[in-house]
Amino acid sequence: MTGSKLPAPIDRVLATILFTDIVASTQRAQSLGGHRWKAVLNAHHDIVRRELTRFRGNEIKCLGDGFLATFDGPARATHCALSIIEAVRMLGIEIRAGVHTGEVELEKSDIGGIAVHIAARIVSQAAAGECLVSRAVKDLVAGANLSFADRGNHHLKGLAQPVNVFAASQ
Repeated sequence: MTGSKLPAPIDRVLATILFTDIVASTQRAQSLGGHRWKAVLNAHHDIVRRELTRFRGNEIKCLGDGFLATFDGPARATHCALSIIEAVRMLGIEIRAGVHTGEVELEKSDIGGIAVHIAARIVSQAAAGECLVSRAVKDLVAGANLSFADRGNHHLKGLAQPVNVFAASQ
């Protein structure tokens, strides 16, 4: 019709999403006290950012005690997550990580969409020192020197269908 505008297309791209989270961060902050916790948190942030750069990750945002990042490949994201898990142990902390590949909606300096929700739900299922990945990631990384242990199907909050997750290792 004359004078009407079509809605702007949503900018969607295929990406691998990594979420990290410091395990028991509130308890750790309380036991260390504000000043010492801030030093640990800053060191954690430095390590994560160093590893993101090393594996060509794109930091989307820092979530206080975790990060949201994207990668152009699932193997790099998984190797990055495993590297971060190892590196932060020297700080006396453990993190958990979740990795999923899917289409994301680009929103200025952020991302959105169901793939982001899936990655966020996957990280919430991970134990301390564990990197969980979706079946999509596992299926895409053949030959990337990664091993996987099946952690079964999980009914993730807000999702109609269960998601099969795997614990990644090198």
